[in-house]
Amino acid sequence: MNIFPLFLKEIWDEWNLRGAVLVSLFFQILLIFCASSRKRTGNMIMTFIIWSVYLLADWVAAFAVGLIANGNKDGDKQVQNDDLLAFWAPFLLLHLGGPDTITAFALEDNELWLRHLLGLVIQFIAVAYVFLESISNDLWIPTILMLVAGTIKYAERTRALYLACLGNFKESMLPPPDAGPNYAQLMEEYSSKKEAHVPVKIIIAPEKRASTSASSVPEEPSTGPNHISEMESGYKFFKIFKGLIVDLMFSFQERNDSRKFFFGMLPEKAFRVIEVELNFMYDALYTKMAVVNRKIGYFFRFICTGCIAVALQLFASHHKHKIHKFDIGVTYALLIGAIGLDVIAIVKLIFSDWTIVLLKNSTAKRWIYYAREKLFFYKLWEPSKSFFDRRWSNSISQHGLIRYCLRERFKWFDKLADICGLKDLLDEIQYKKTVTVEEKLKEFIFKELKEKAKSSEQLEEKAKSAEEKARRAEQSRIAKEICSGRGDWILSQNACHSLLWSVEKEYDECLLMWHIATDLCHYKEQEEKEKPDDVQEEELRRLDRQLCICLSEYMLYLLVMRPTMMSAVAGIGQIRFRDTCAEAKKFFRRGQQEPNCFKKFCKQLKKLLRIGQSKSMEDQISEYCEQLLSVDTVVNPIEVKGDRSKSVLFDACMLAKDLRKLNKTKRWKIMSKVWVELLSYAASHCRANTHAQQLSKGGELITFVWLLMAHFGLGEQFRIQEGHARAKLIVTK
Repeated sequence: MNIFPLFLKEIWDEWNLRGAVLVSLFFQILLIFCASSRKRTGNMIMTFIIWSVYLLADWVAAFAVGLIANGNKDGDKQVQNDDLLAFWAPFLLLHLGGPDTITAFALEDNELWLRHLLGLVIQFIAVAYVFLESISNDLWIPTILMLVAGTIKYAERTRALYLACLGNFKESMLPPPDAGPNYAQLMEEYSSKKEAHVPVKIIIAPEKRASTSASSVPEEPSTGPNHISEMESGYKFFKIFKGLIVDLMFSFQERNDSRKFFFGMLPEKAFRVIEVELNFMYDALYTKMAVVNRKIGYFFRFICTGCIAVALQLFASHHKHKIHKFDIGVTYALLIGAIGLDVIAIVKLIFSDWTIVLLKNSTAKRWIYYAREKLFFYKLWEPSKSFFDRRWSNSISQHGLIRYCLRERFKWFDKLADICGLKDLLDEIQYKKTVTVEEKLKEFIFKELKEKAKSSEQLEEKAKSAEEKARRAEQSRIAKEICSGRGDWILSQNACHSLLWSVEKEYDECLLMWHIATDLCHYKEQEEKEKPDDVQEEELRRLDRQLCICLSEYMLYLLVMRPTMMSAVAGIGQIRFRDTCAEAKKFFRRGQQEPNCFKKFCKQLKKLLRIGQSKSMEDQISEYCEQLLSVDTVVNPIEVKGDRSKSVLFDACMLAKDLRKLNKTKRWKIMSKVWVELLSYAASHCRANTHAQQLSKGGELITFVWLLMAHFGLGEQFRIQEGHARAKLIVTK
């Protein structure tokens, strides 16, 4: 019994292979043009499309190889000429190698390099089997050429995955083993000289070491965001600090060089250098750049392109009267598509940041840089030029607790979404908003971290009188102590001791309290609408307030919607957030009767259609904030409610009232500094691989802060002993 009609089966038998090879080619075209956009945007639709194509591309190519291997036994049913079957097979090996723009979709894909190596062997055997089955065909020379090209491509991908695997990535950065001086021989000589009554002593002589000074980075006047000097600086620091991803330690010399370099930079340029540095990290972890951007990489790439070009020429001169016209068209599509993709890859490679920084001739650097700016495909999408120019999304996501409580969905809908595993996705769609990272925010973060680094440096200067080992230990302790501040350092510096209770709690509790308190202060101040005495002071206060709101909502987004990234500091953040939301909803609904399902549906429909709404969402939030601040909080909430509920709603009200006792200008200035400290604490305590994972999702501001802190020497990744010394025997008089 046939489930499908006979004519459908005939269509499938006739077109399945042709369709598979063309779809495989189409997926390669999509990937080479679209894959790199995932580092520039966190858009879920774009990410989903790239993920789908990435997975399907391998599946379709492997499926087509299977069809060819199977169809070689009864070739008349699919393609009239068996020679063509053997010729098509290596193209699929080429497609399995993938484009240069993507080797891994996620960081975990690199750990599967061994699976890809096995896949390479199996697929090569399958293609070789197809070729050997038709060894006497007229297209054996172009088939061999394409087999060489396909094997090179697939080997490149496997090698790239191997190098980006975190274990191998770390091993590649480890210095050669150093056994140190020959202790046994040294002591033997020392003892023999002592026995001979020769005056001798052992001294430790410091060795000369290669300078890693960041000040050697060329400083040229910057003419744009992609200037060569910034690329060179970014590449230099990438080579040193890429070890952060795998938790390597760095010397104090490297820290001092990096700190000195960034102390002398403007905030805008510092962020651009870090942007370049993170872009190199992205390329090393998710693309073929680490493989192809070497002399041997260029050599194999030109062999690959040459093989395809010669195969195209040989097929064009081949007698094709026995081959179906459509199959001829498919073959030309595969050949022209392959050579076109390779040419695009070579052009991208030649004009990449990697080529520019690795060239030693400064004239060649400038020529390639300016030629790249003039290339037609860089100008093709002029309205979206800023998108193709940038190296990350340059945006941050926002999430507000009070807004979330006022825009709740139907309970039955939430339960259904939870069962389907879609609740988190729906929350992101409904409650998350995205804003551009303003230059003012970058500047403020840079200045705050620079100030902390200078404070650390000043404290280290005071410890210089101690012995070398003790001094290094003290420097390390000071940097760790300042780095571990999460608001307490700022509050102590500004003599706000009455607020210290709010930052002495667990990190997630502290973050939620400050988030709600920031909203309460913001909406209360908006409601008051006092005429400013000093316009300039009011403008500065408005800027600080905007920075607070932006960082507050960004940090809540990370805590609630990116729990894996914040897992090292989040604690019971998810539970605390839910309990706080439950208490907030209960407070907002007090005095109101719980509506039935029909009334609730009508209410939600009215909200959706904006029927009969006299108050905007902002007005509603402002009204509820006023109600929260009117609650008497003289008694600590935990004494009244106990500790079963982890809600911090009224603790936040207490904090907001304490903050409102401060002068307006001082209040927002301190709050903005506290938020930067909360951000930097989370950045330095997140696991390094979570920062690396975000590079393929548009990037995160917290990753920039993490790297900037490392460049300022704020963290625990600097070792105490440098070890550049050797023991020597010296004969004394």
